[in-house]
Amino acid sequence: MLIKLFGAAVQGINATIVTIEVNTSRGIKFFLVGLPDSAVKESHERIVSALQVNGYKFPTCQIVVNMAPADIRKEGSSYDLPLAIGILAATGNMSSENLHRYLIIGELSLDGSLQPIKGALPIAIAAREQGFEGFILPKQNAREAAVVNNLNVYGIENITEVIDFFNGKQTLSPTIVDTRNEFYENQTHFSCDFADVKGQENVKRALEVAAAGGHNLIMIGAPGSGKSMMAKCLPSILPPLSLSESLETTKIHSVAGKLGQDSSLIATRPFRNPHHTISQVAMVGGGASPQPGEISLAHNGILFLDELPEFNRSVLEVLRQPLEDRCITISRAKYTLTYPASFNLIASMNPCPCGYYNHPTRNCVCTPGQVQRYLNKISGPLLDRIDIQIEIVPVPFEKLSEKAQGETSATIRERVIQARQIQAQRFKSIYGVHCNAQMTSRLLQQYAQPDVKGVRLLRAAMERLNLSARAYDRILKVSRTIADLAHSDQIQVEHLAEAISYRNLDRENWAG
Repeated sequence: MLIKLFGAAVQGINATIVTIEVNTSRGIKFFLVGLPDSAVKESHERIVSALQVNGYKFPTCQIVVNMAPADIRKEGSSYDLPLAIGILAATGNMSSENLHRYLIIGELSLDGSLQPIKGALPIAIAAREQGFEGFILPKQNAREAAVVNNLNVYGIENITEVIDFFNGKQTLSPTIVDTRNEFYENQTHFSCDFADVKGQENVKRALEVAAAGGHNLIMIGAPGSGKSMMAKCLPSILPPLSLSESLETTKIHSVAGKLGQDSSLIATRPFRNPHHTISQVAMVGGGASPQPGEISLAHNGILFLDELPEFNRSVLEVLRQPLEDRCITISRAKYTLTYPASFNLIASMNPCPCGYYNHPTRNCVCTPGQVQRYLNKISGPLLDRIDIQIEIVPVPFEKLSEKAQGETSATIRERVIQARQIQAQRFKSIYGVHCNAQMTSRLLQQYAQPDVKGVRLLRAAMERLNLSARAYDRILKVSRTIADLAHSDQIQVEHLAEAISYRNLDRENWAG
C-alpha cells in the first residue's frame, strides 16, 4: 500500500516541503532513500522502540520510504514522527484519509514522547504558504510556530496522540498565541539602563548617535572605565523591532535552535557578545550541518566585540564584507546559503597592552612600538567601516559617588525613535536603505552636503588632524544623523564639529 504525507527540510532560514512516500510489499527489508543523512537513517531504531512501547508492532514486511525531492539532503532527527506515521498508515494500522491535510514533524524518544526541533517557525510559514490545514509538531515548539496566522498548530507530547487523532479517537486543540499583544508587551523589558551609568556623558551621546543612525562604533579606554556596561545598555535605546523585523529575527534563532521552550516572537533587538576565541565558521555561519553564525544571530540588533584586538585577525577580516552588504553568502561544495546579517558593530578595546596609555593618573609601561603594534591588530579596512571612534577616560570619584541618576534609556530612546522616523521618511522610496549609515555616495551628495562654512571646517579638520580620505564619508553620515537628532533639515557647522570629534582615534592621528 502506498501512502504519502509531508514533512519539511530547512535550508538557510527558509523551509522546503518534503514529500514522504511509504510503500509496503512482501519481504522483510527496510529501505530509506532520498538523500538522508545518518541521523535520519538512525530513525528506524527509534521508531521501532517508540511503537513497541506504545503497543504497536513494527510491521514484518518490506518497507520502502522515499523522501522527495531527492536532491535536497535530509538532515536531523525531526523526520522520526512522519516516518512512523507513514509506516503505520501504509500497513493499515491507522487511518490515512486526512494525512495530506497536515504537515508533520518531530523527533521521537524511545518511549514515543516527542523532543523539540529546530526551525519550527520557517516550517510553519512554509506550511501556510503551501495551503496545509494544520501543522503537527512537538508541544515545546508549538508557541513558536503558532505566531503564524491562518494555520492550525497542534502541539503534541506523544505519538499516540497523533495516531488517535487521525483515527478519530481524540481531538487536538490548536495552540493560540495573541502575537501582537505579547510582542508589544515585551518590547520594553531590558536588564540595563543608562540611568545607572555614572558620568561618561560624551560616550552616552556617541552611543545615542550610533543608535539613531545605525552607525558602527568603537570605544577605546582603560580597564574599568565602563565600556562593556555601556555597550550592554545600548539595546535599551535602539528603536523597537517592527513585526516583520521580529519575524525575520525569530526565524534565524529558530533555525539555530536558540529559542527557549514555549517562546514565541523575539520582541527586543538581539545582543550578541561572542568570546574572542570564536572561530571564523562560528562567526559567519556554515559548517557540516549549516547553521547561522553570530553575525546572523545579531541581525537587526547588536554584535558586541569586547577586547577587539584579542580576536583572531582572520575572524575580524571576515566581517568586512557583511558590514557592507548586510548579508553573508556561504558557498561550499555541497551547498550555497545566504543568511541576513544587518547588524550594528559595537567594539571595545584597551589603548595598549597594559591598558593605561593616555590614562590621566596612571603611567603606561608600554613602549611606543608596543602601542602601535597593539593598534595594528585592527586592520585599516575594518577600522574604515567603523563610523564613530570614541575615547573613554575613567570616571572620577566625584561622579561615581553622586546619588542622582542620569538620563534614563526611555528618554534617550524617544529621541532615537524620532530621528529614525525622519530617516524612514527620507529613504522611503529607496530600496535597501533604512538609516543614515546605509547611505551611498550619491545619497550623501543629495542629503548630507554641508554649507560653505561647513566645507571650510571640514577641510581644516582633514588637514590639521591628518584625517584620511576614508573618514570623509563617515563624517558626513554621522553629521547627518546629528542633524536629524536636532530636527534640522540642513547640516550645520556644530553638527560637523561633533562628527569630526568622533574621529579622534583615526589611525593616522592616534598614538603618534
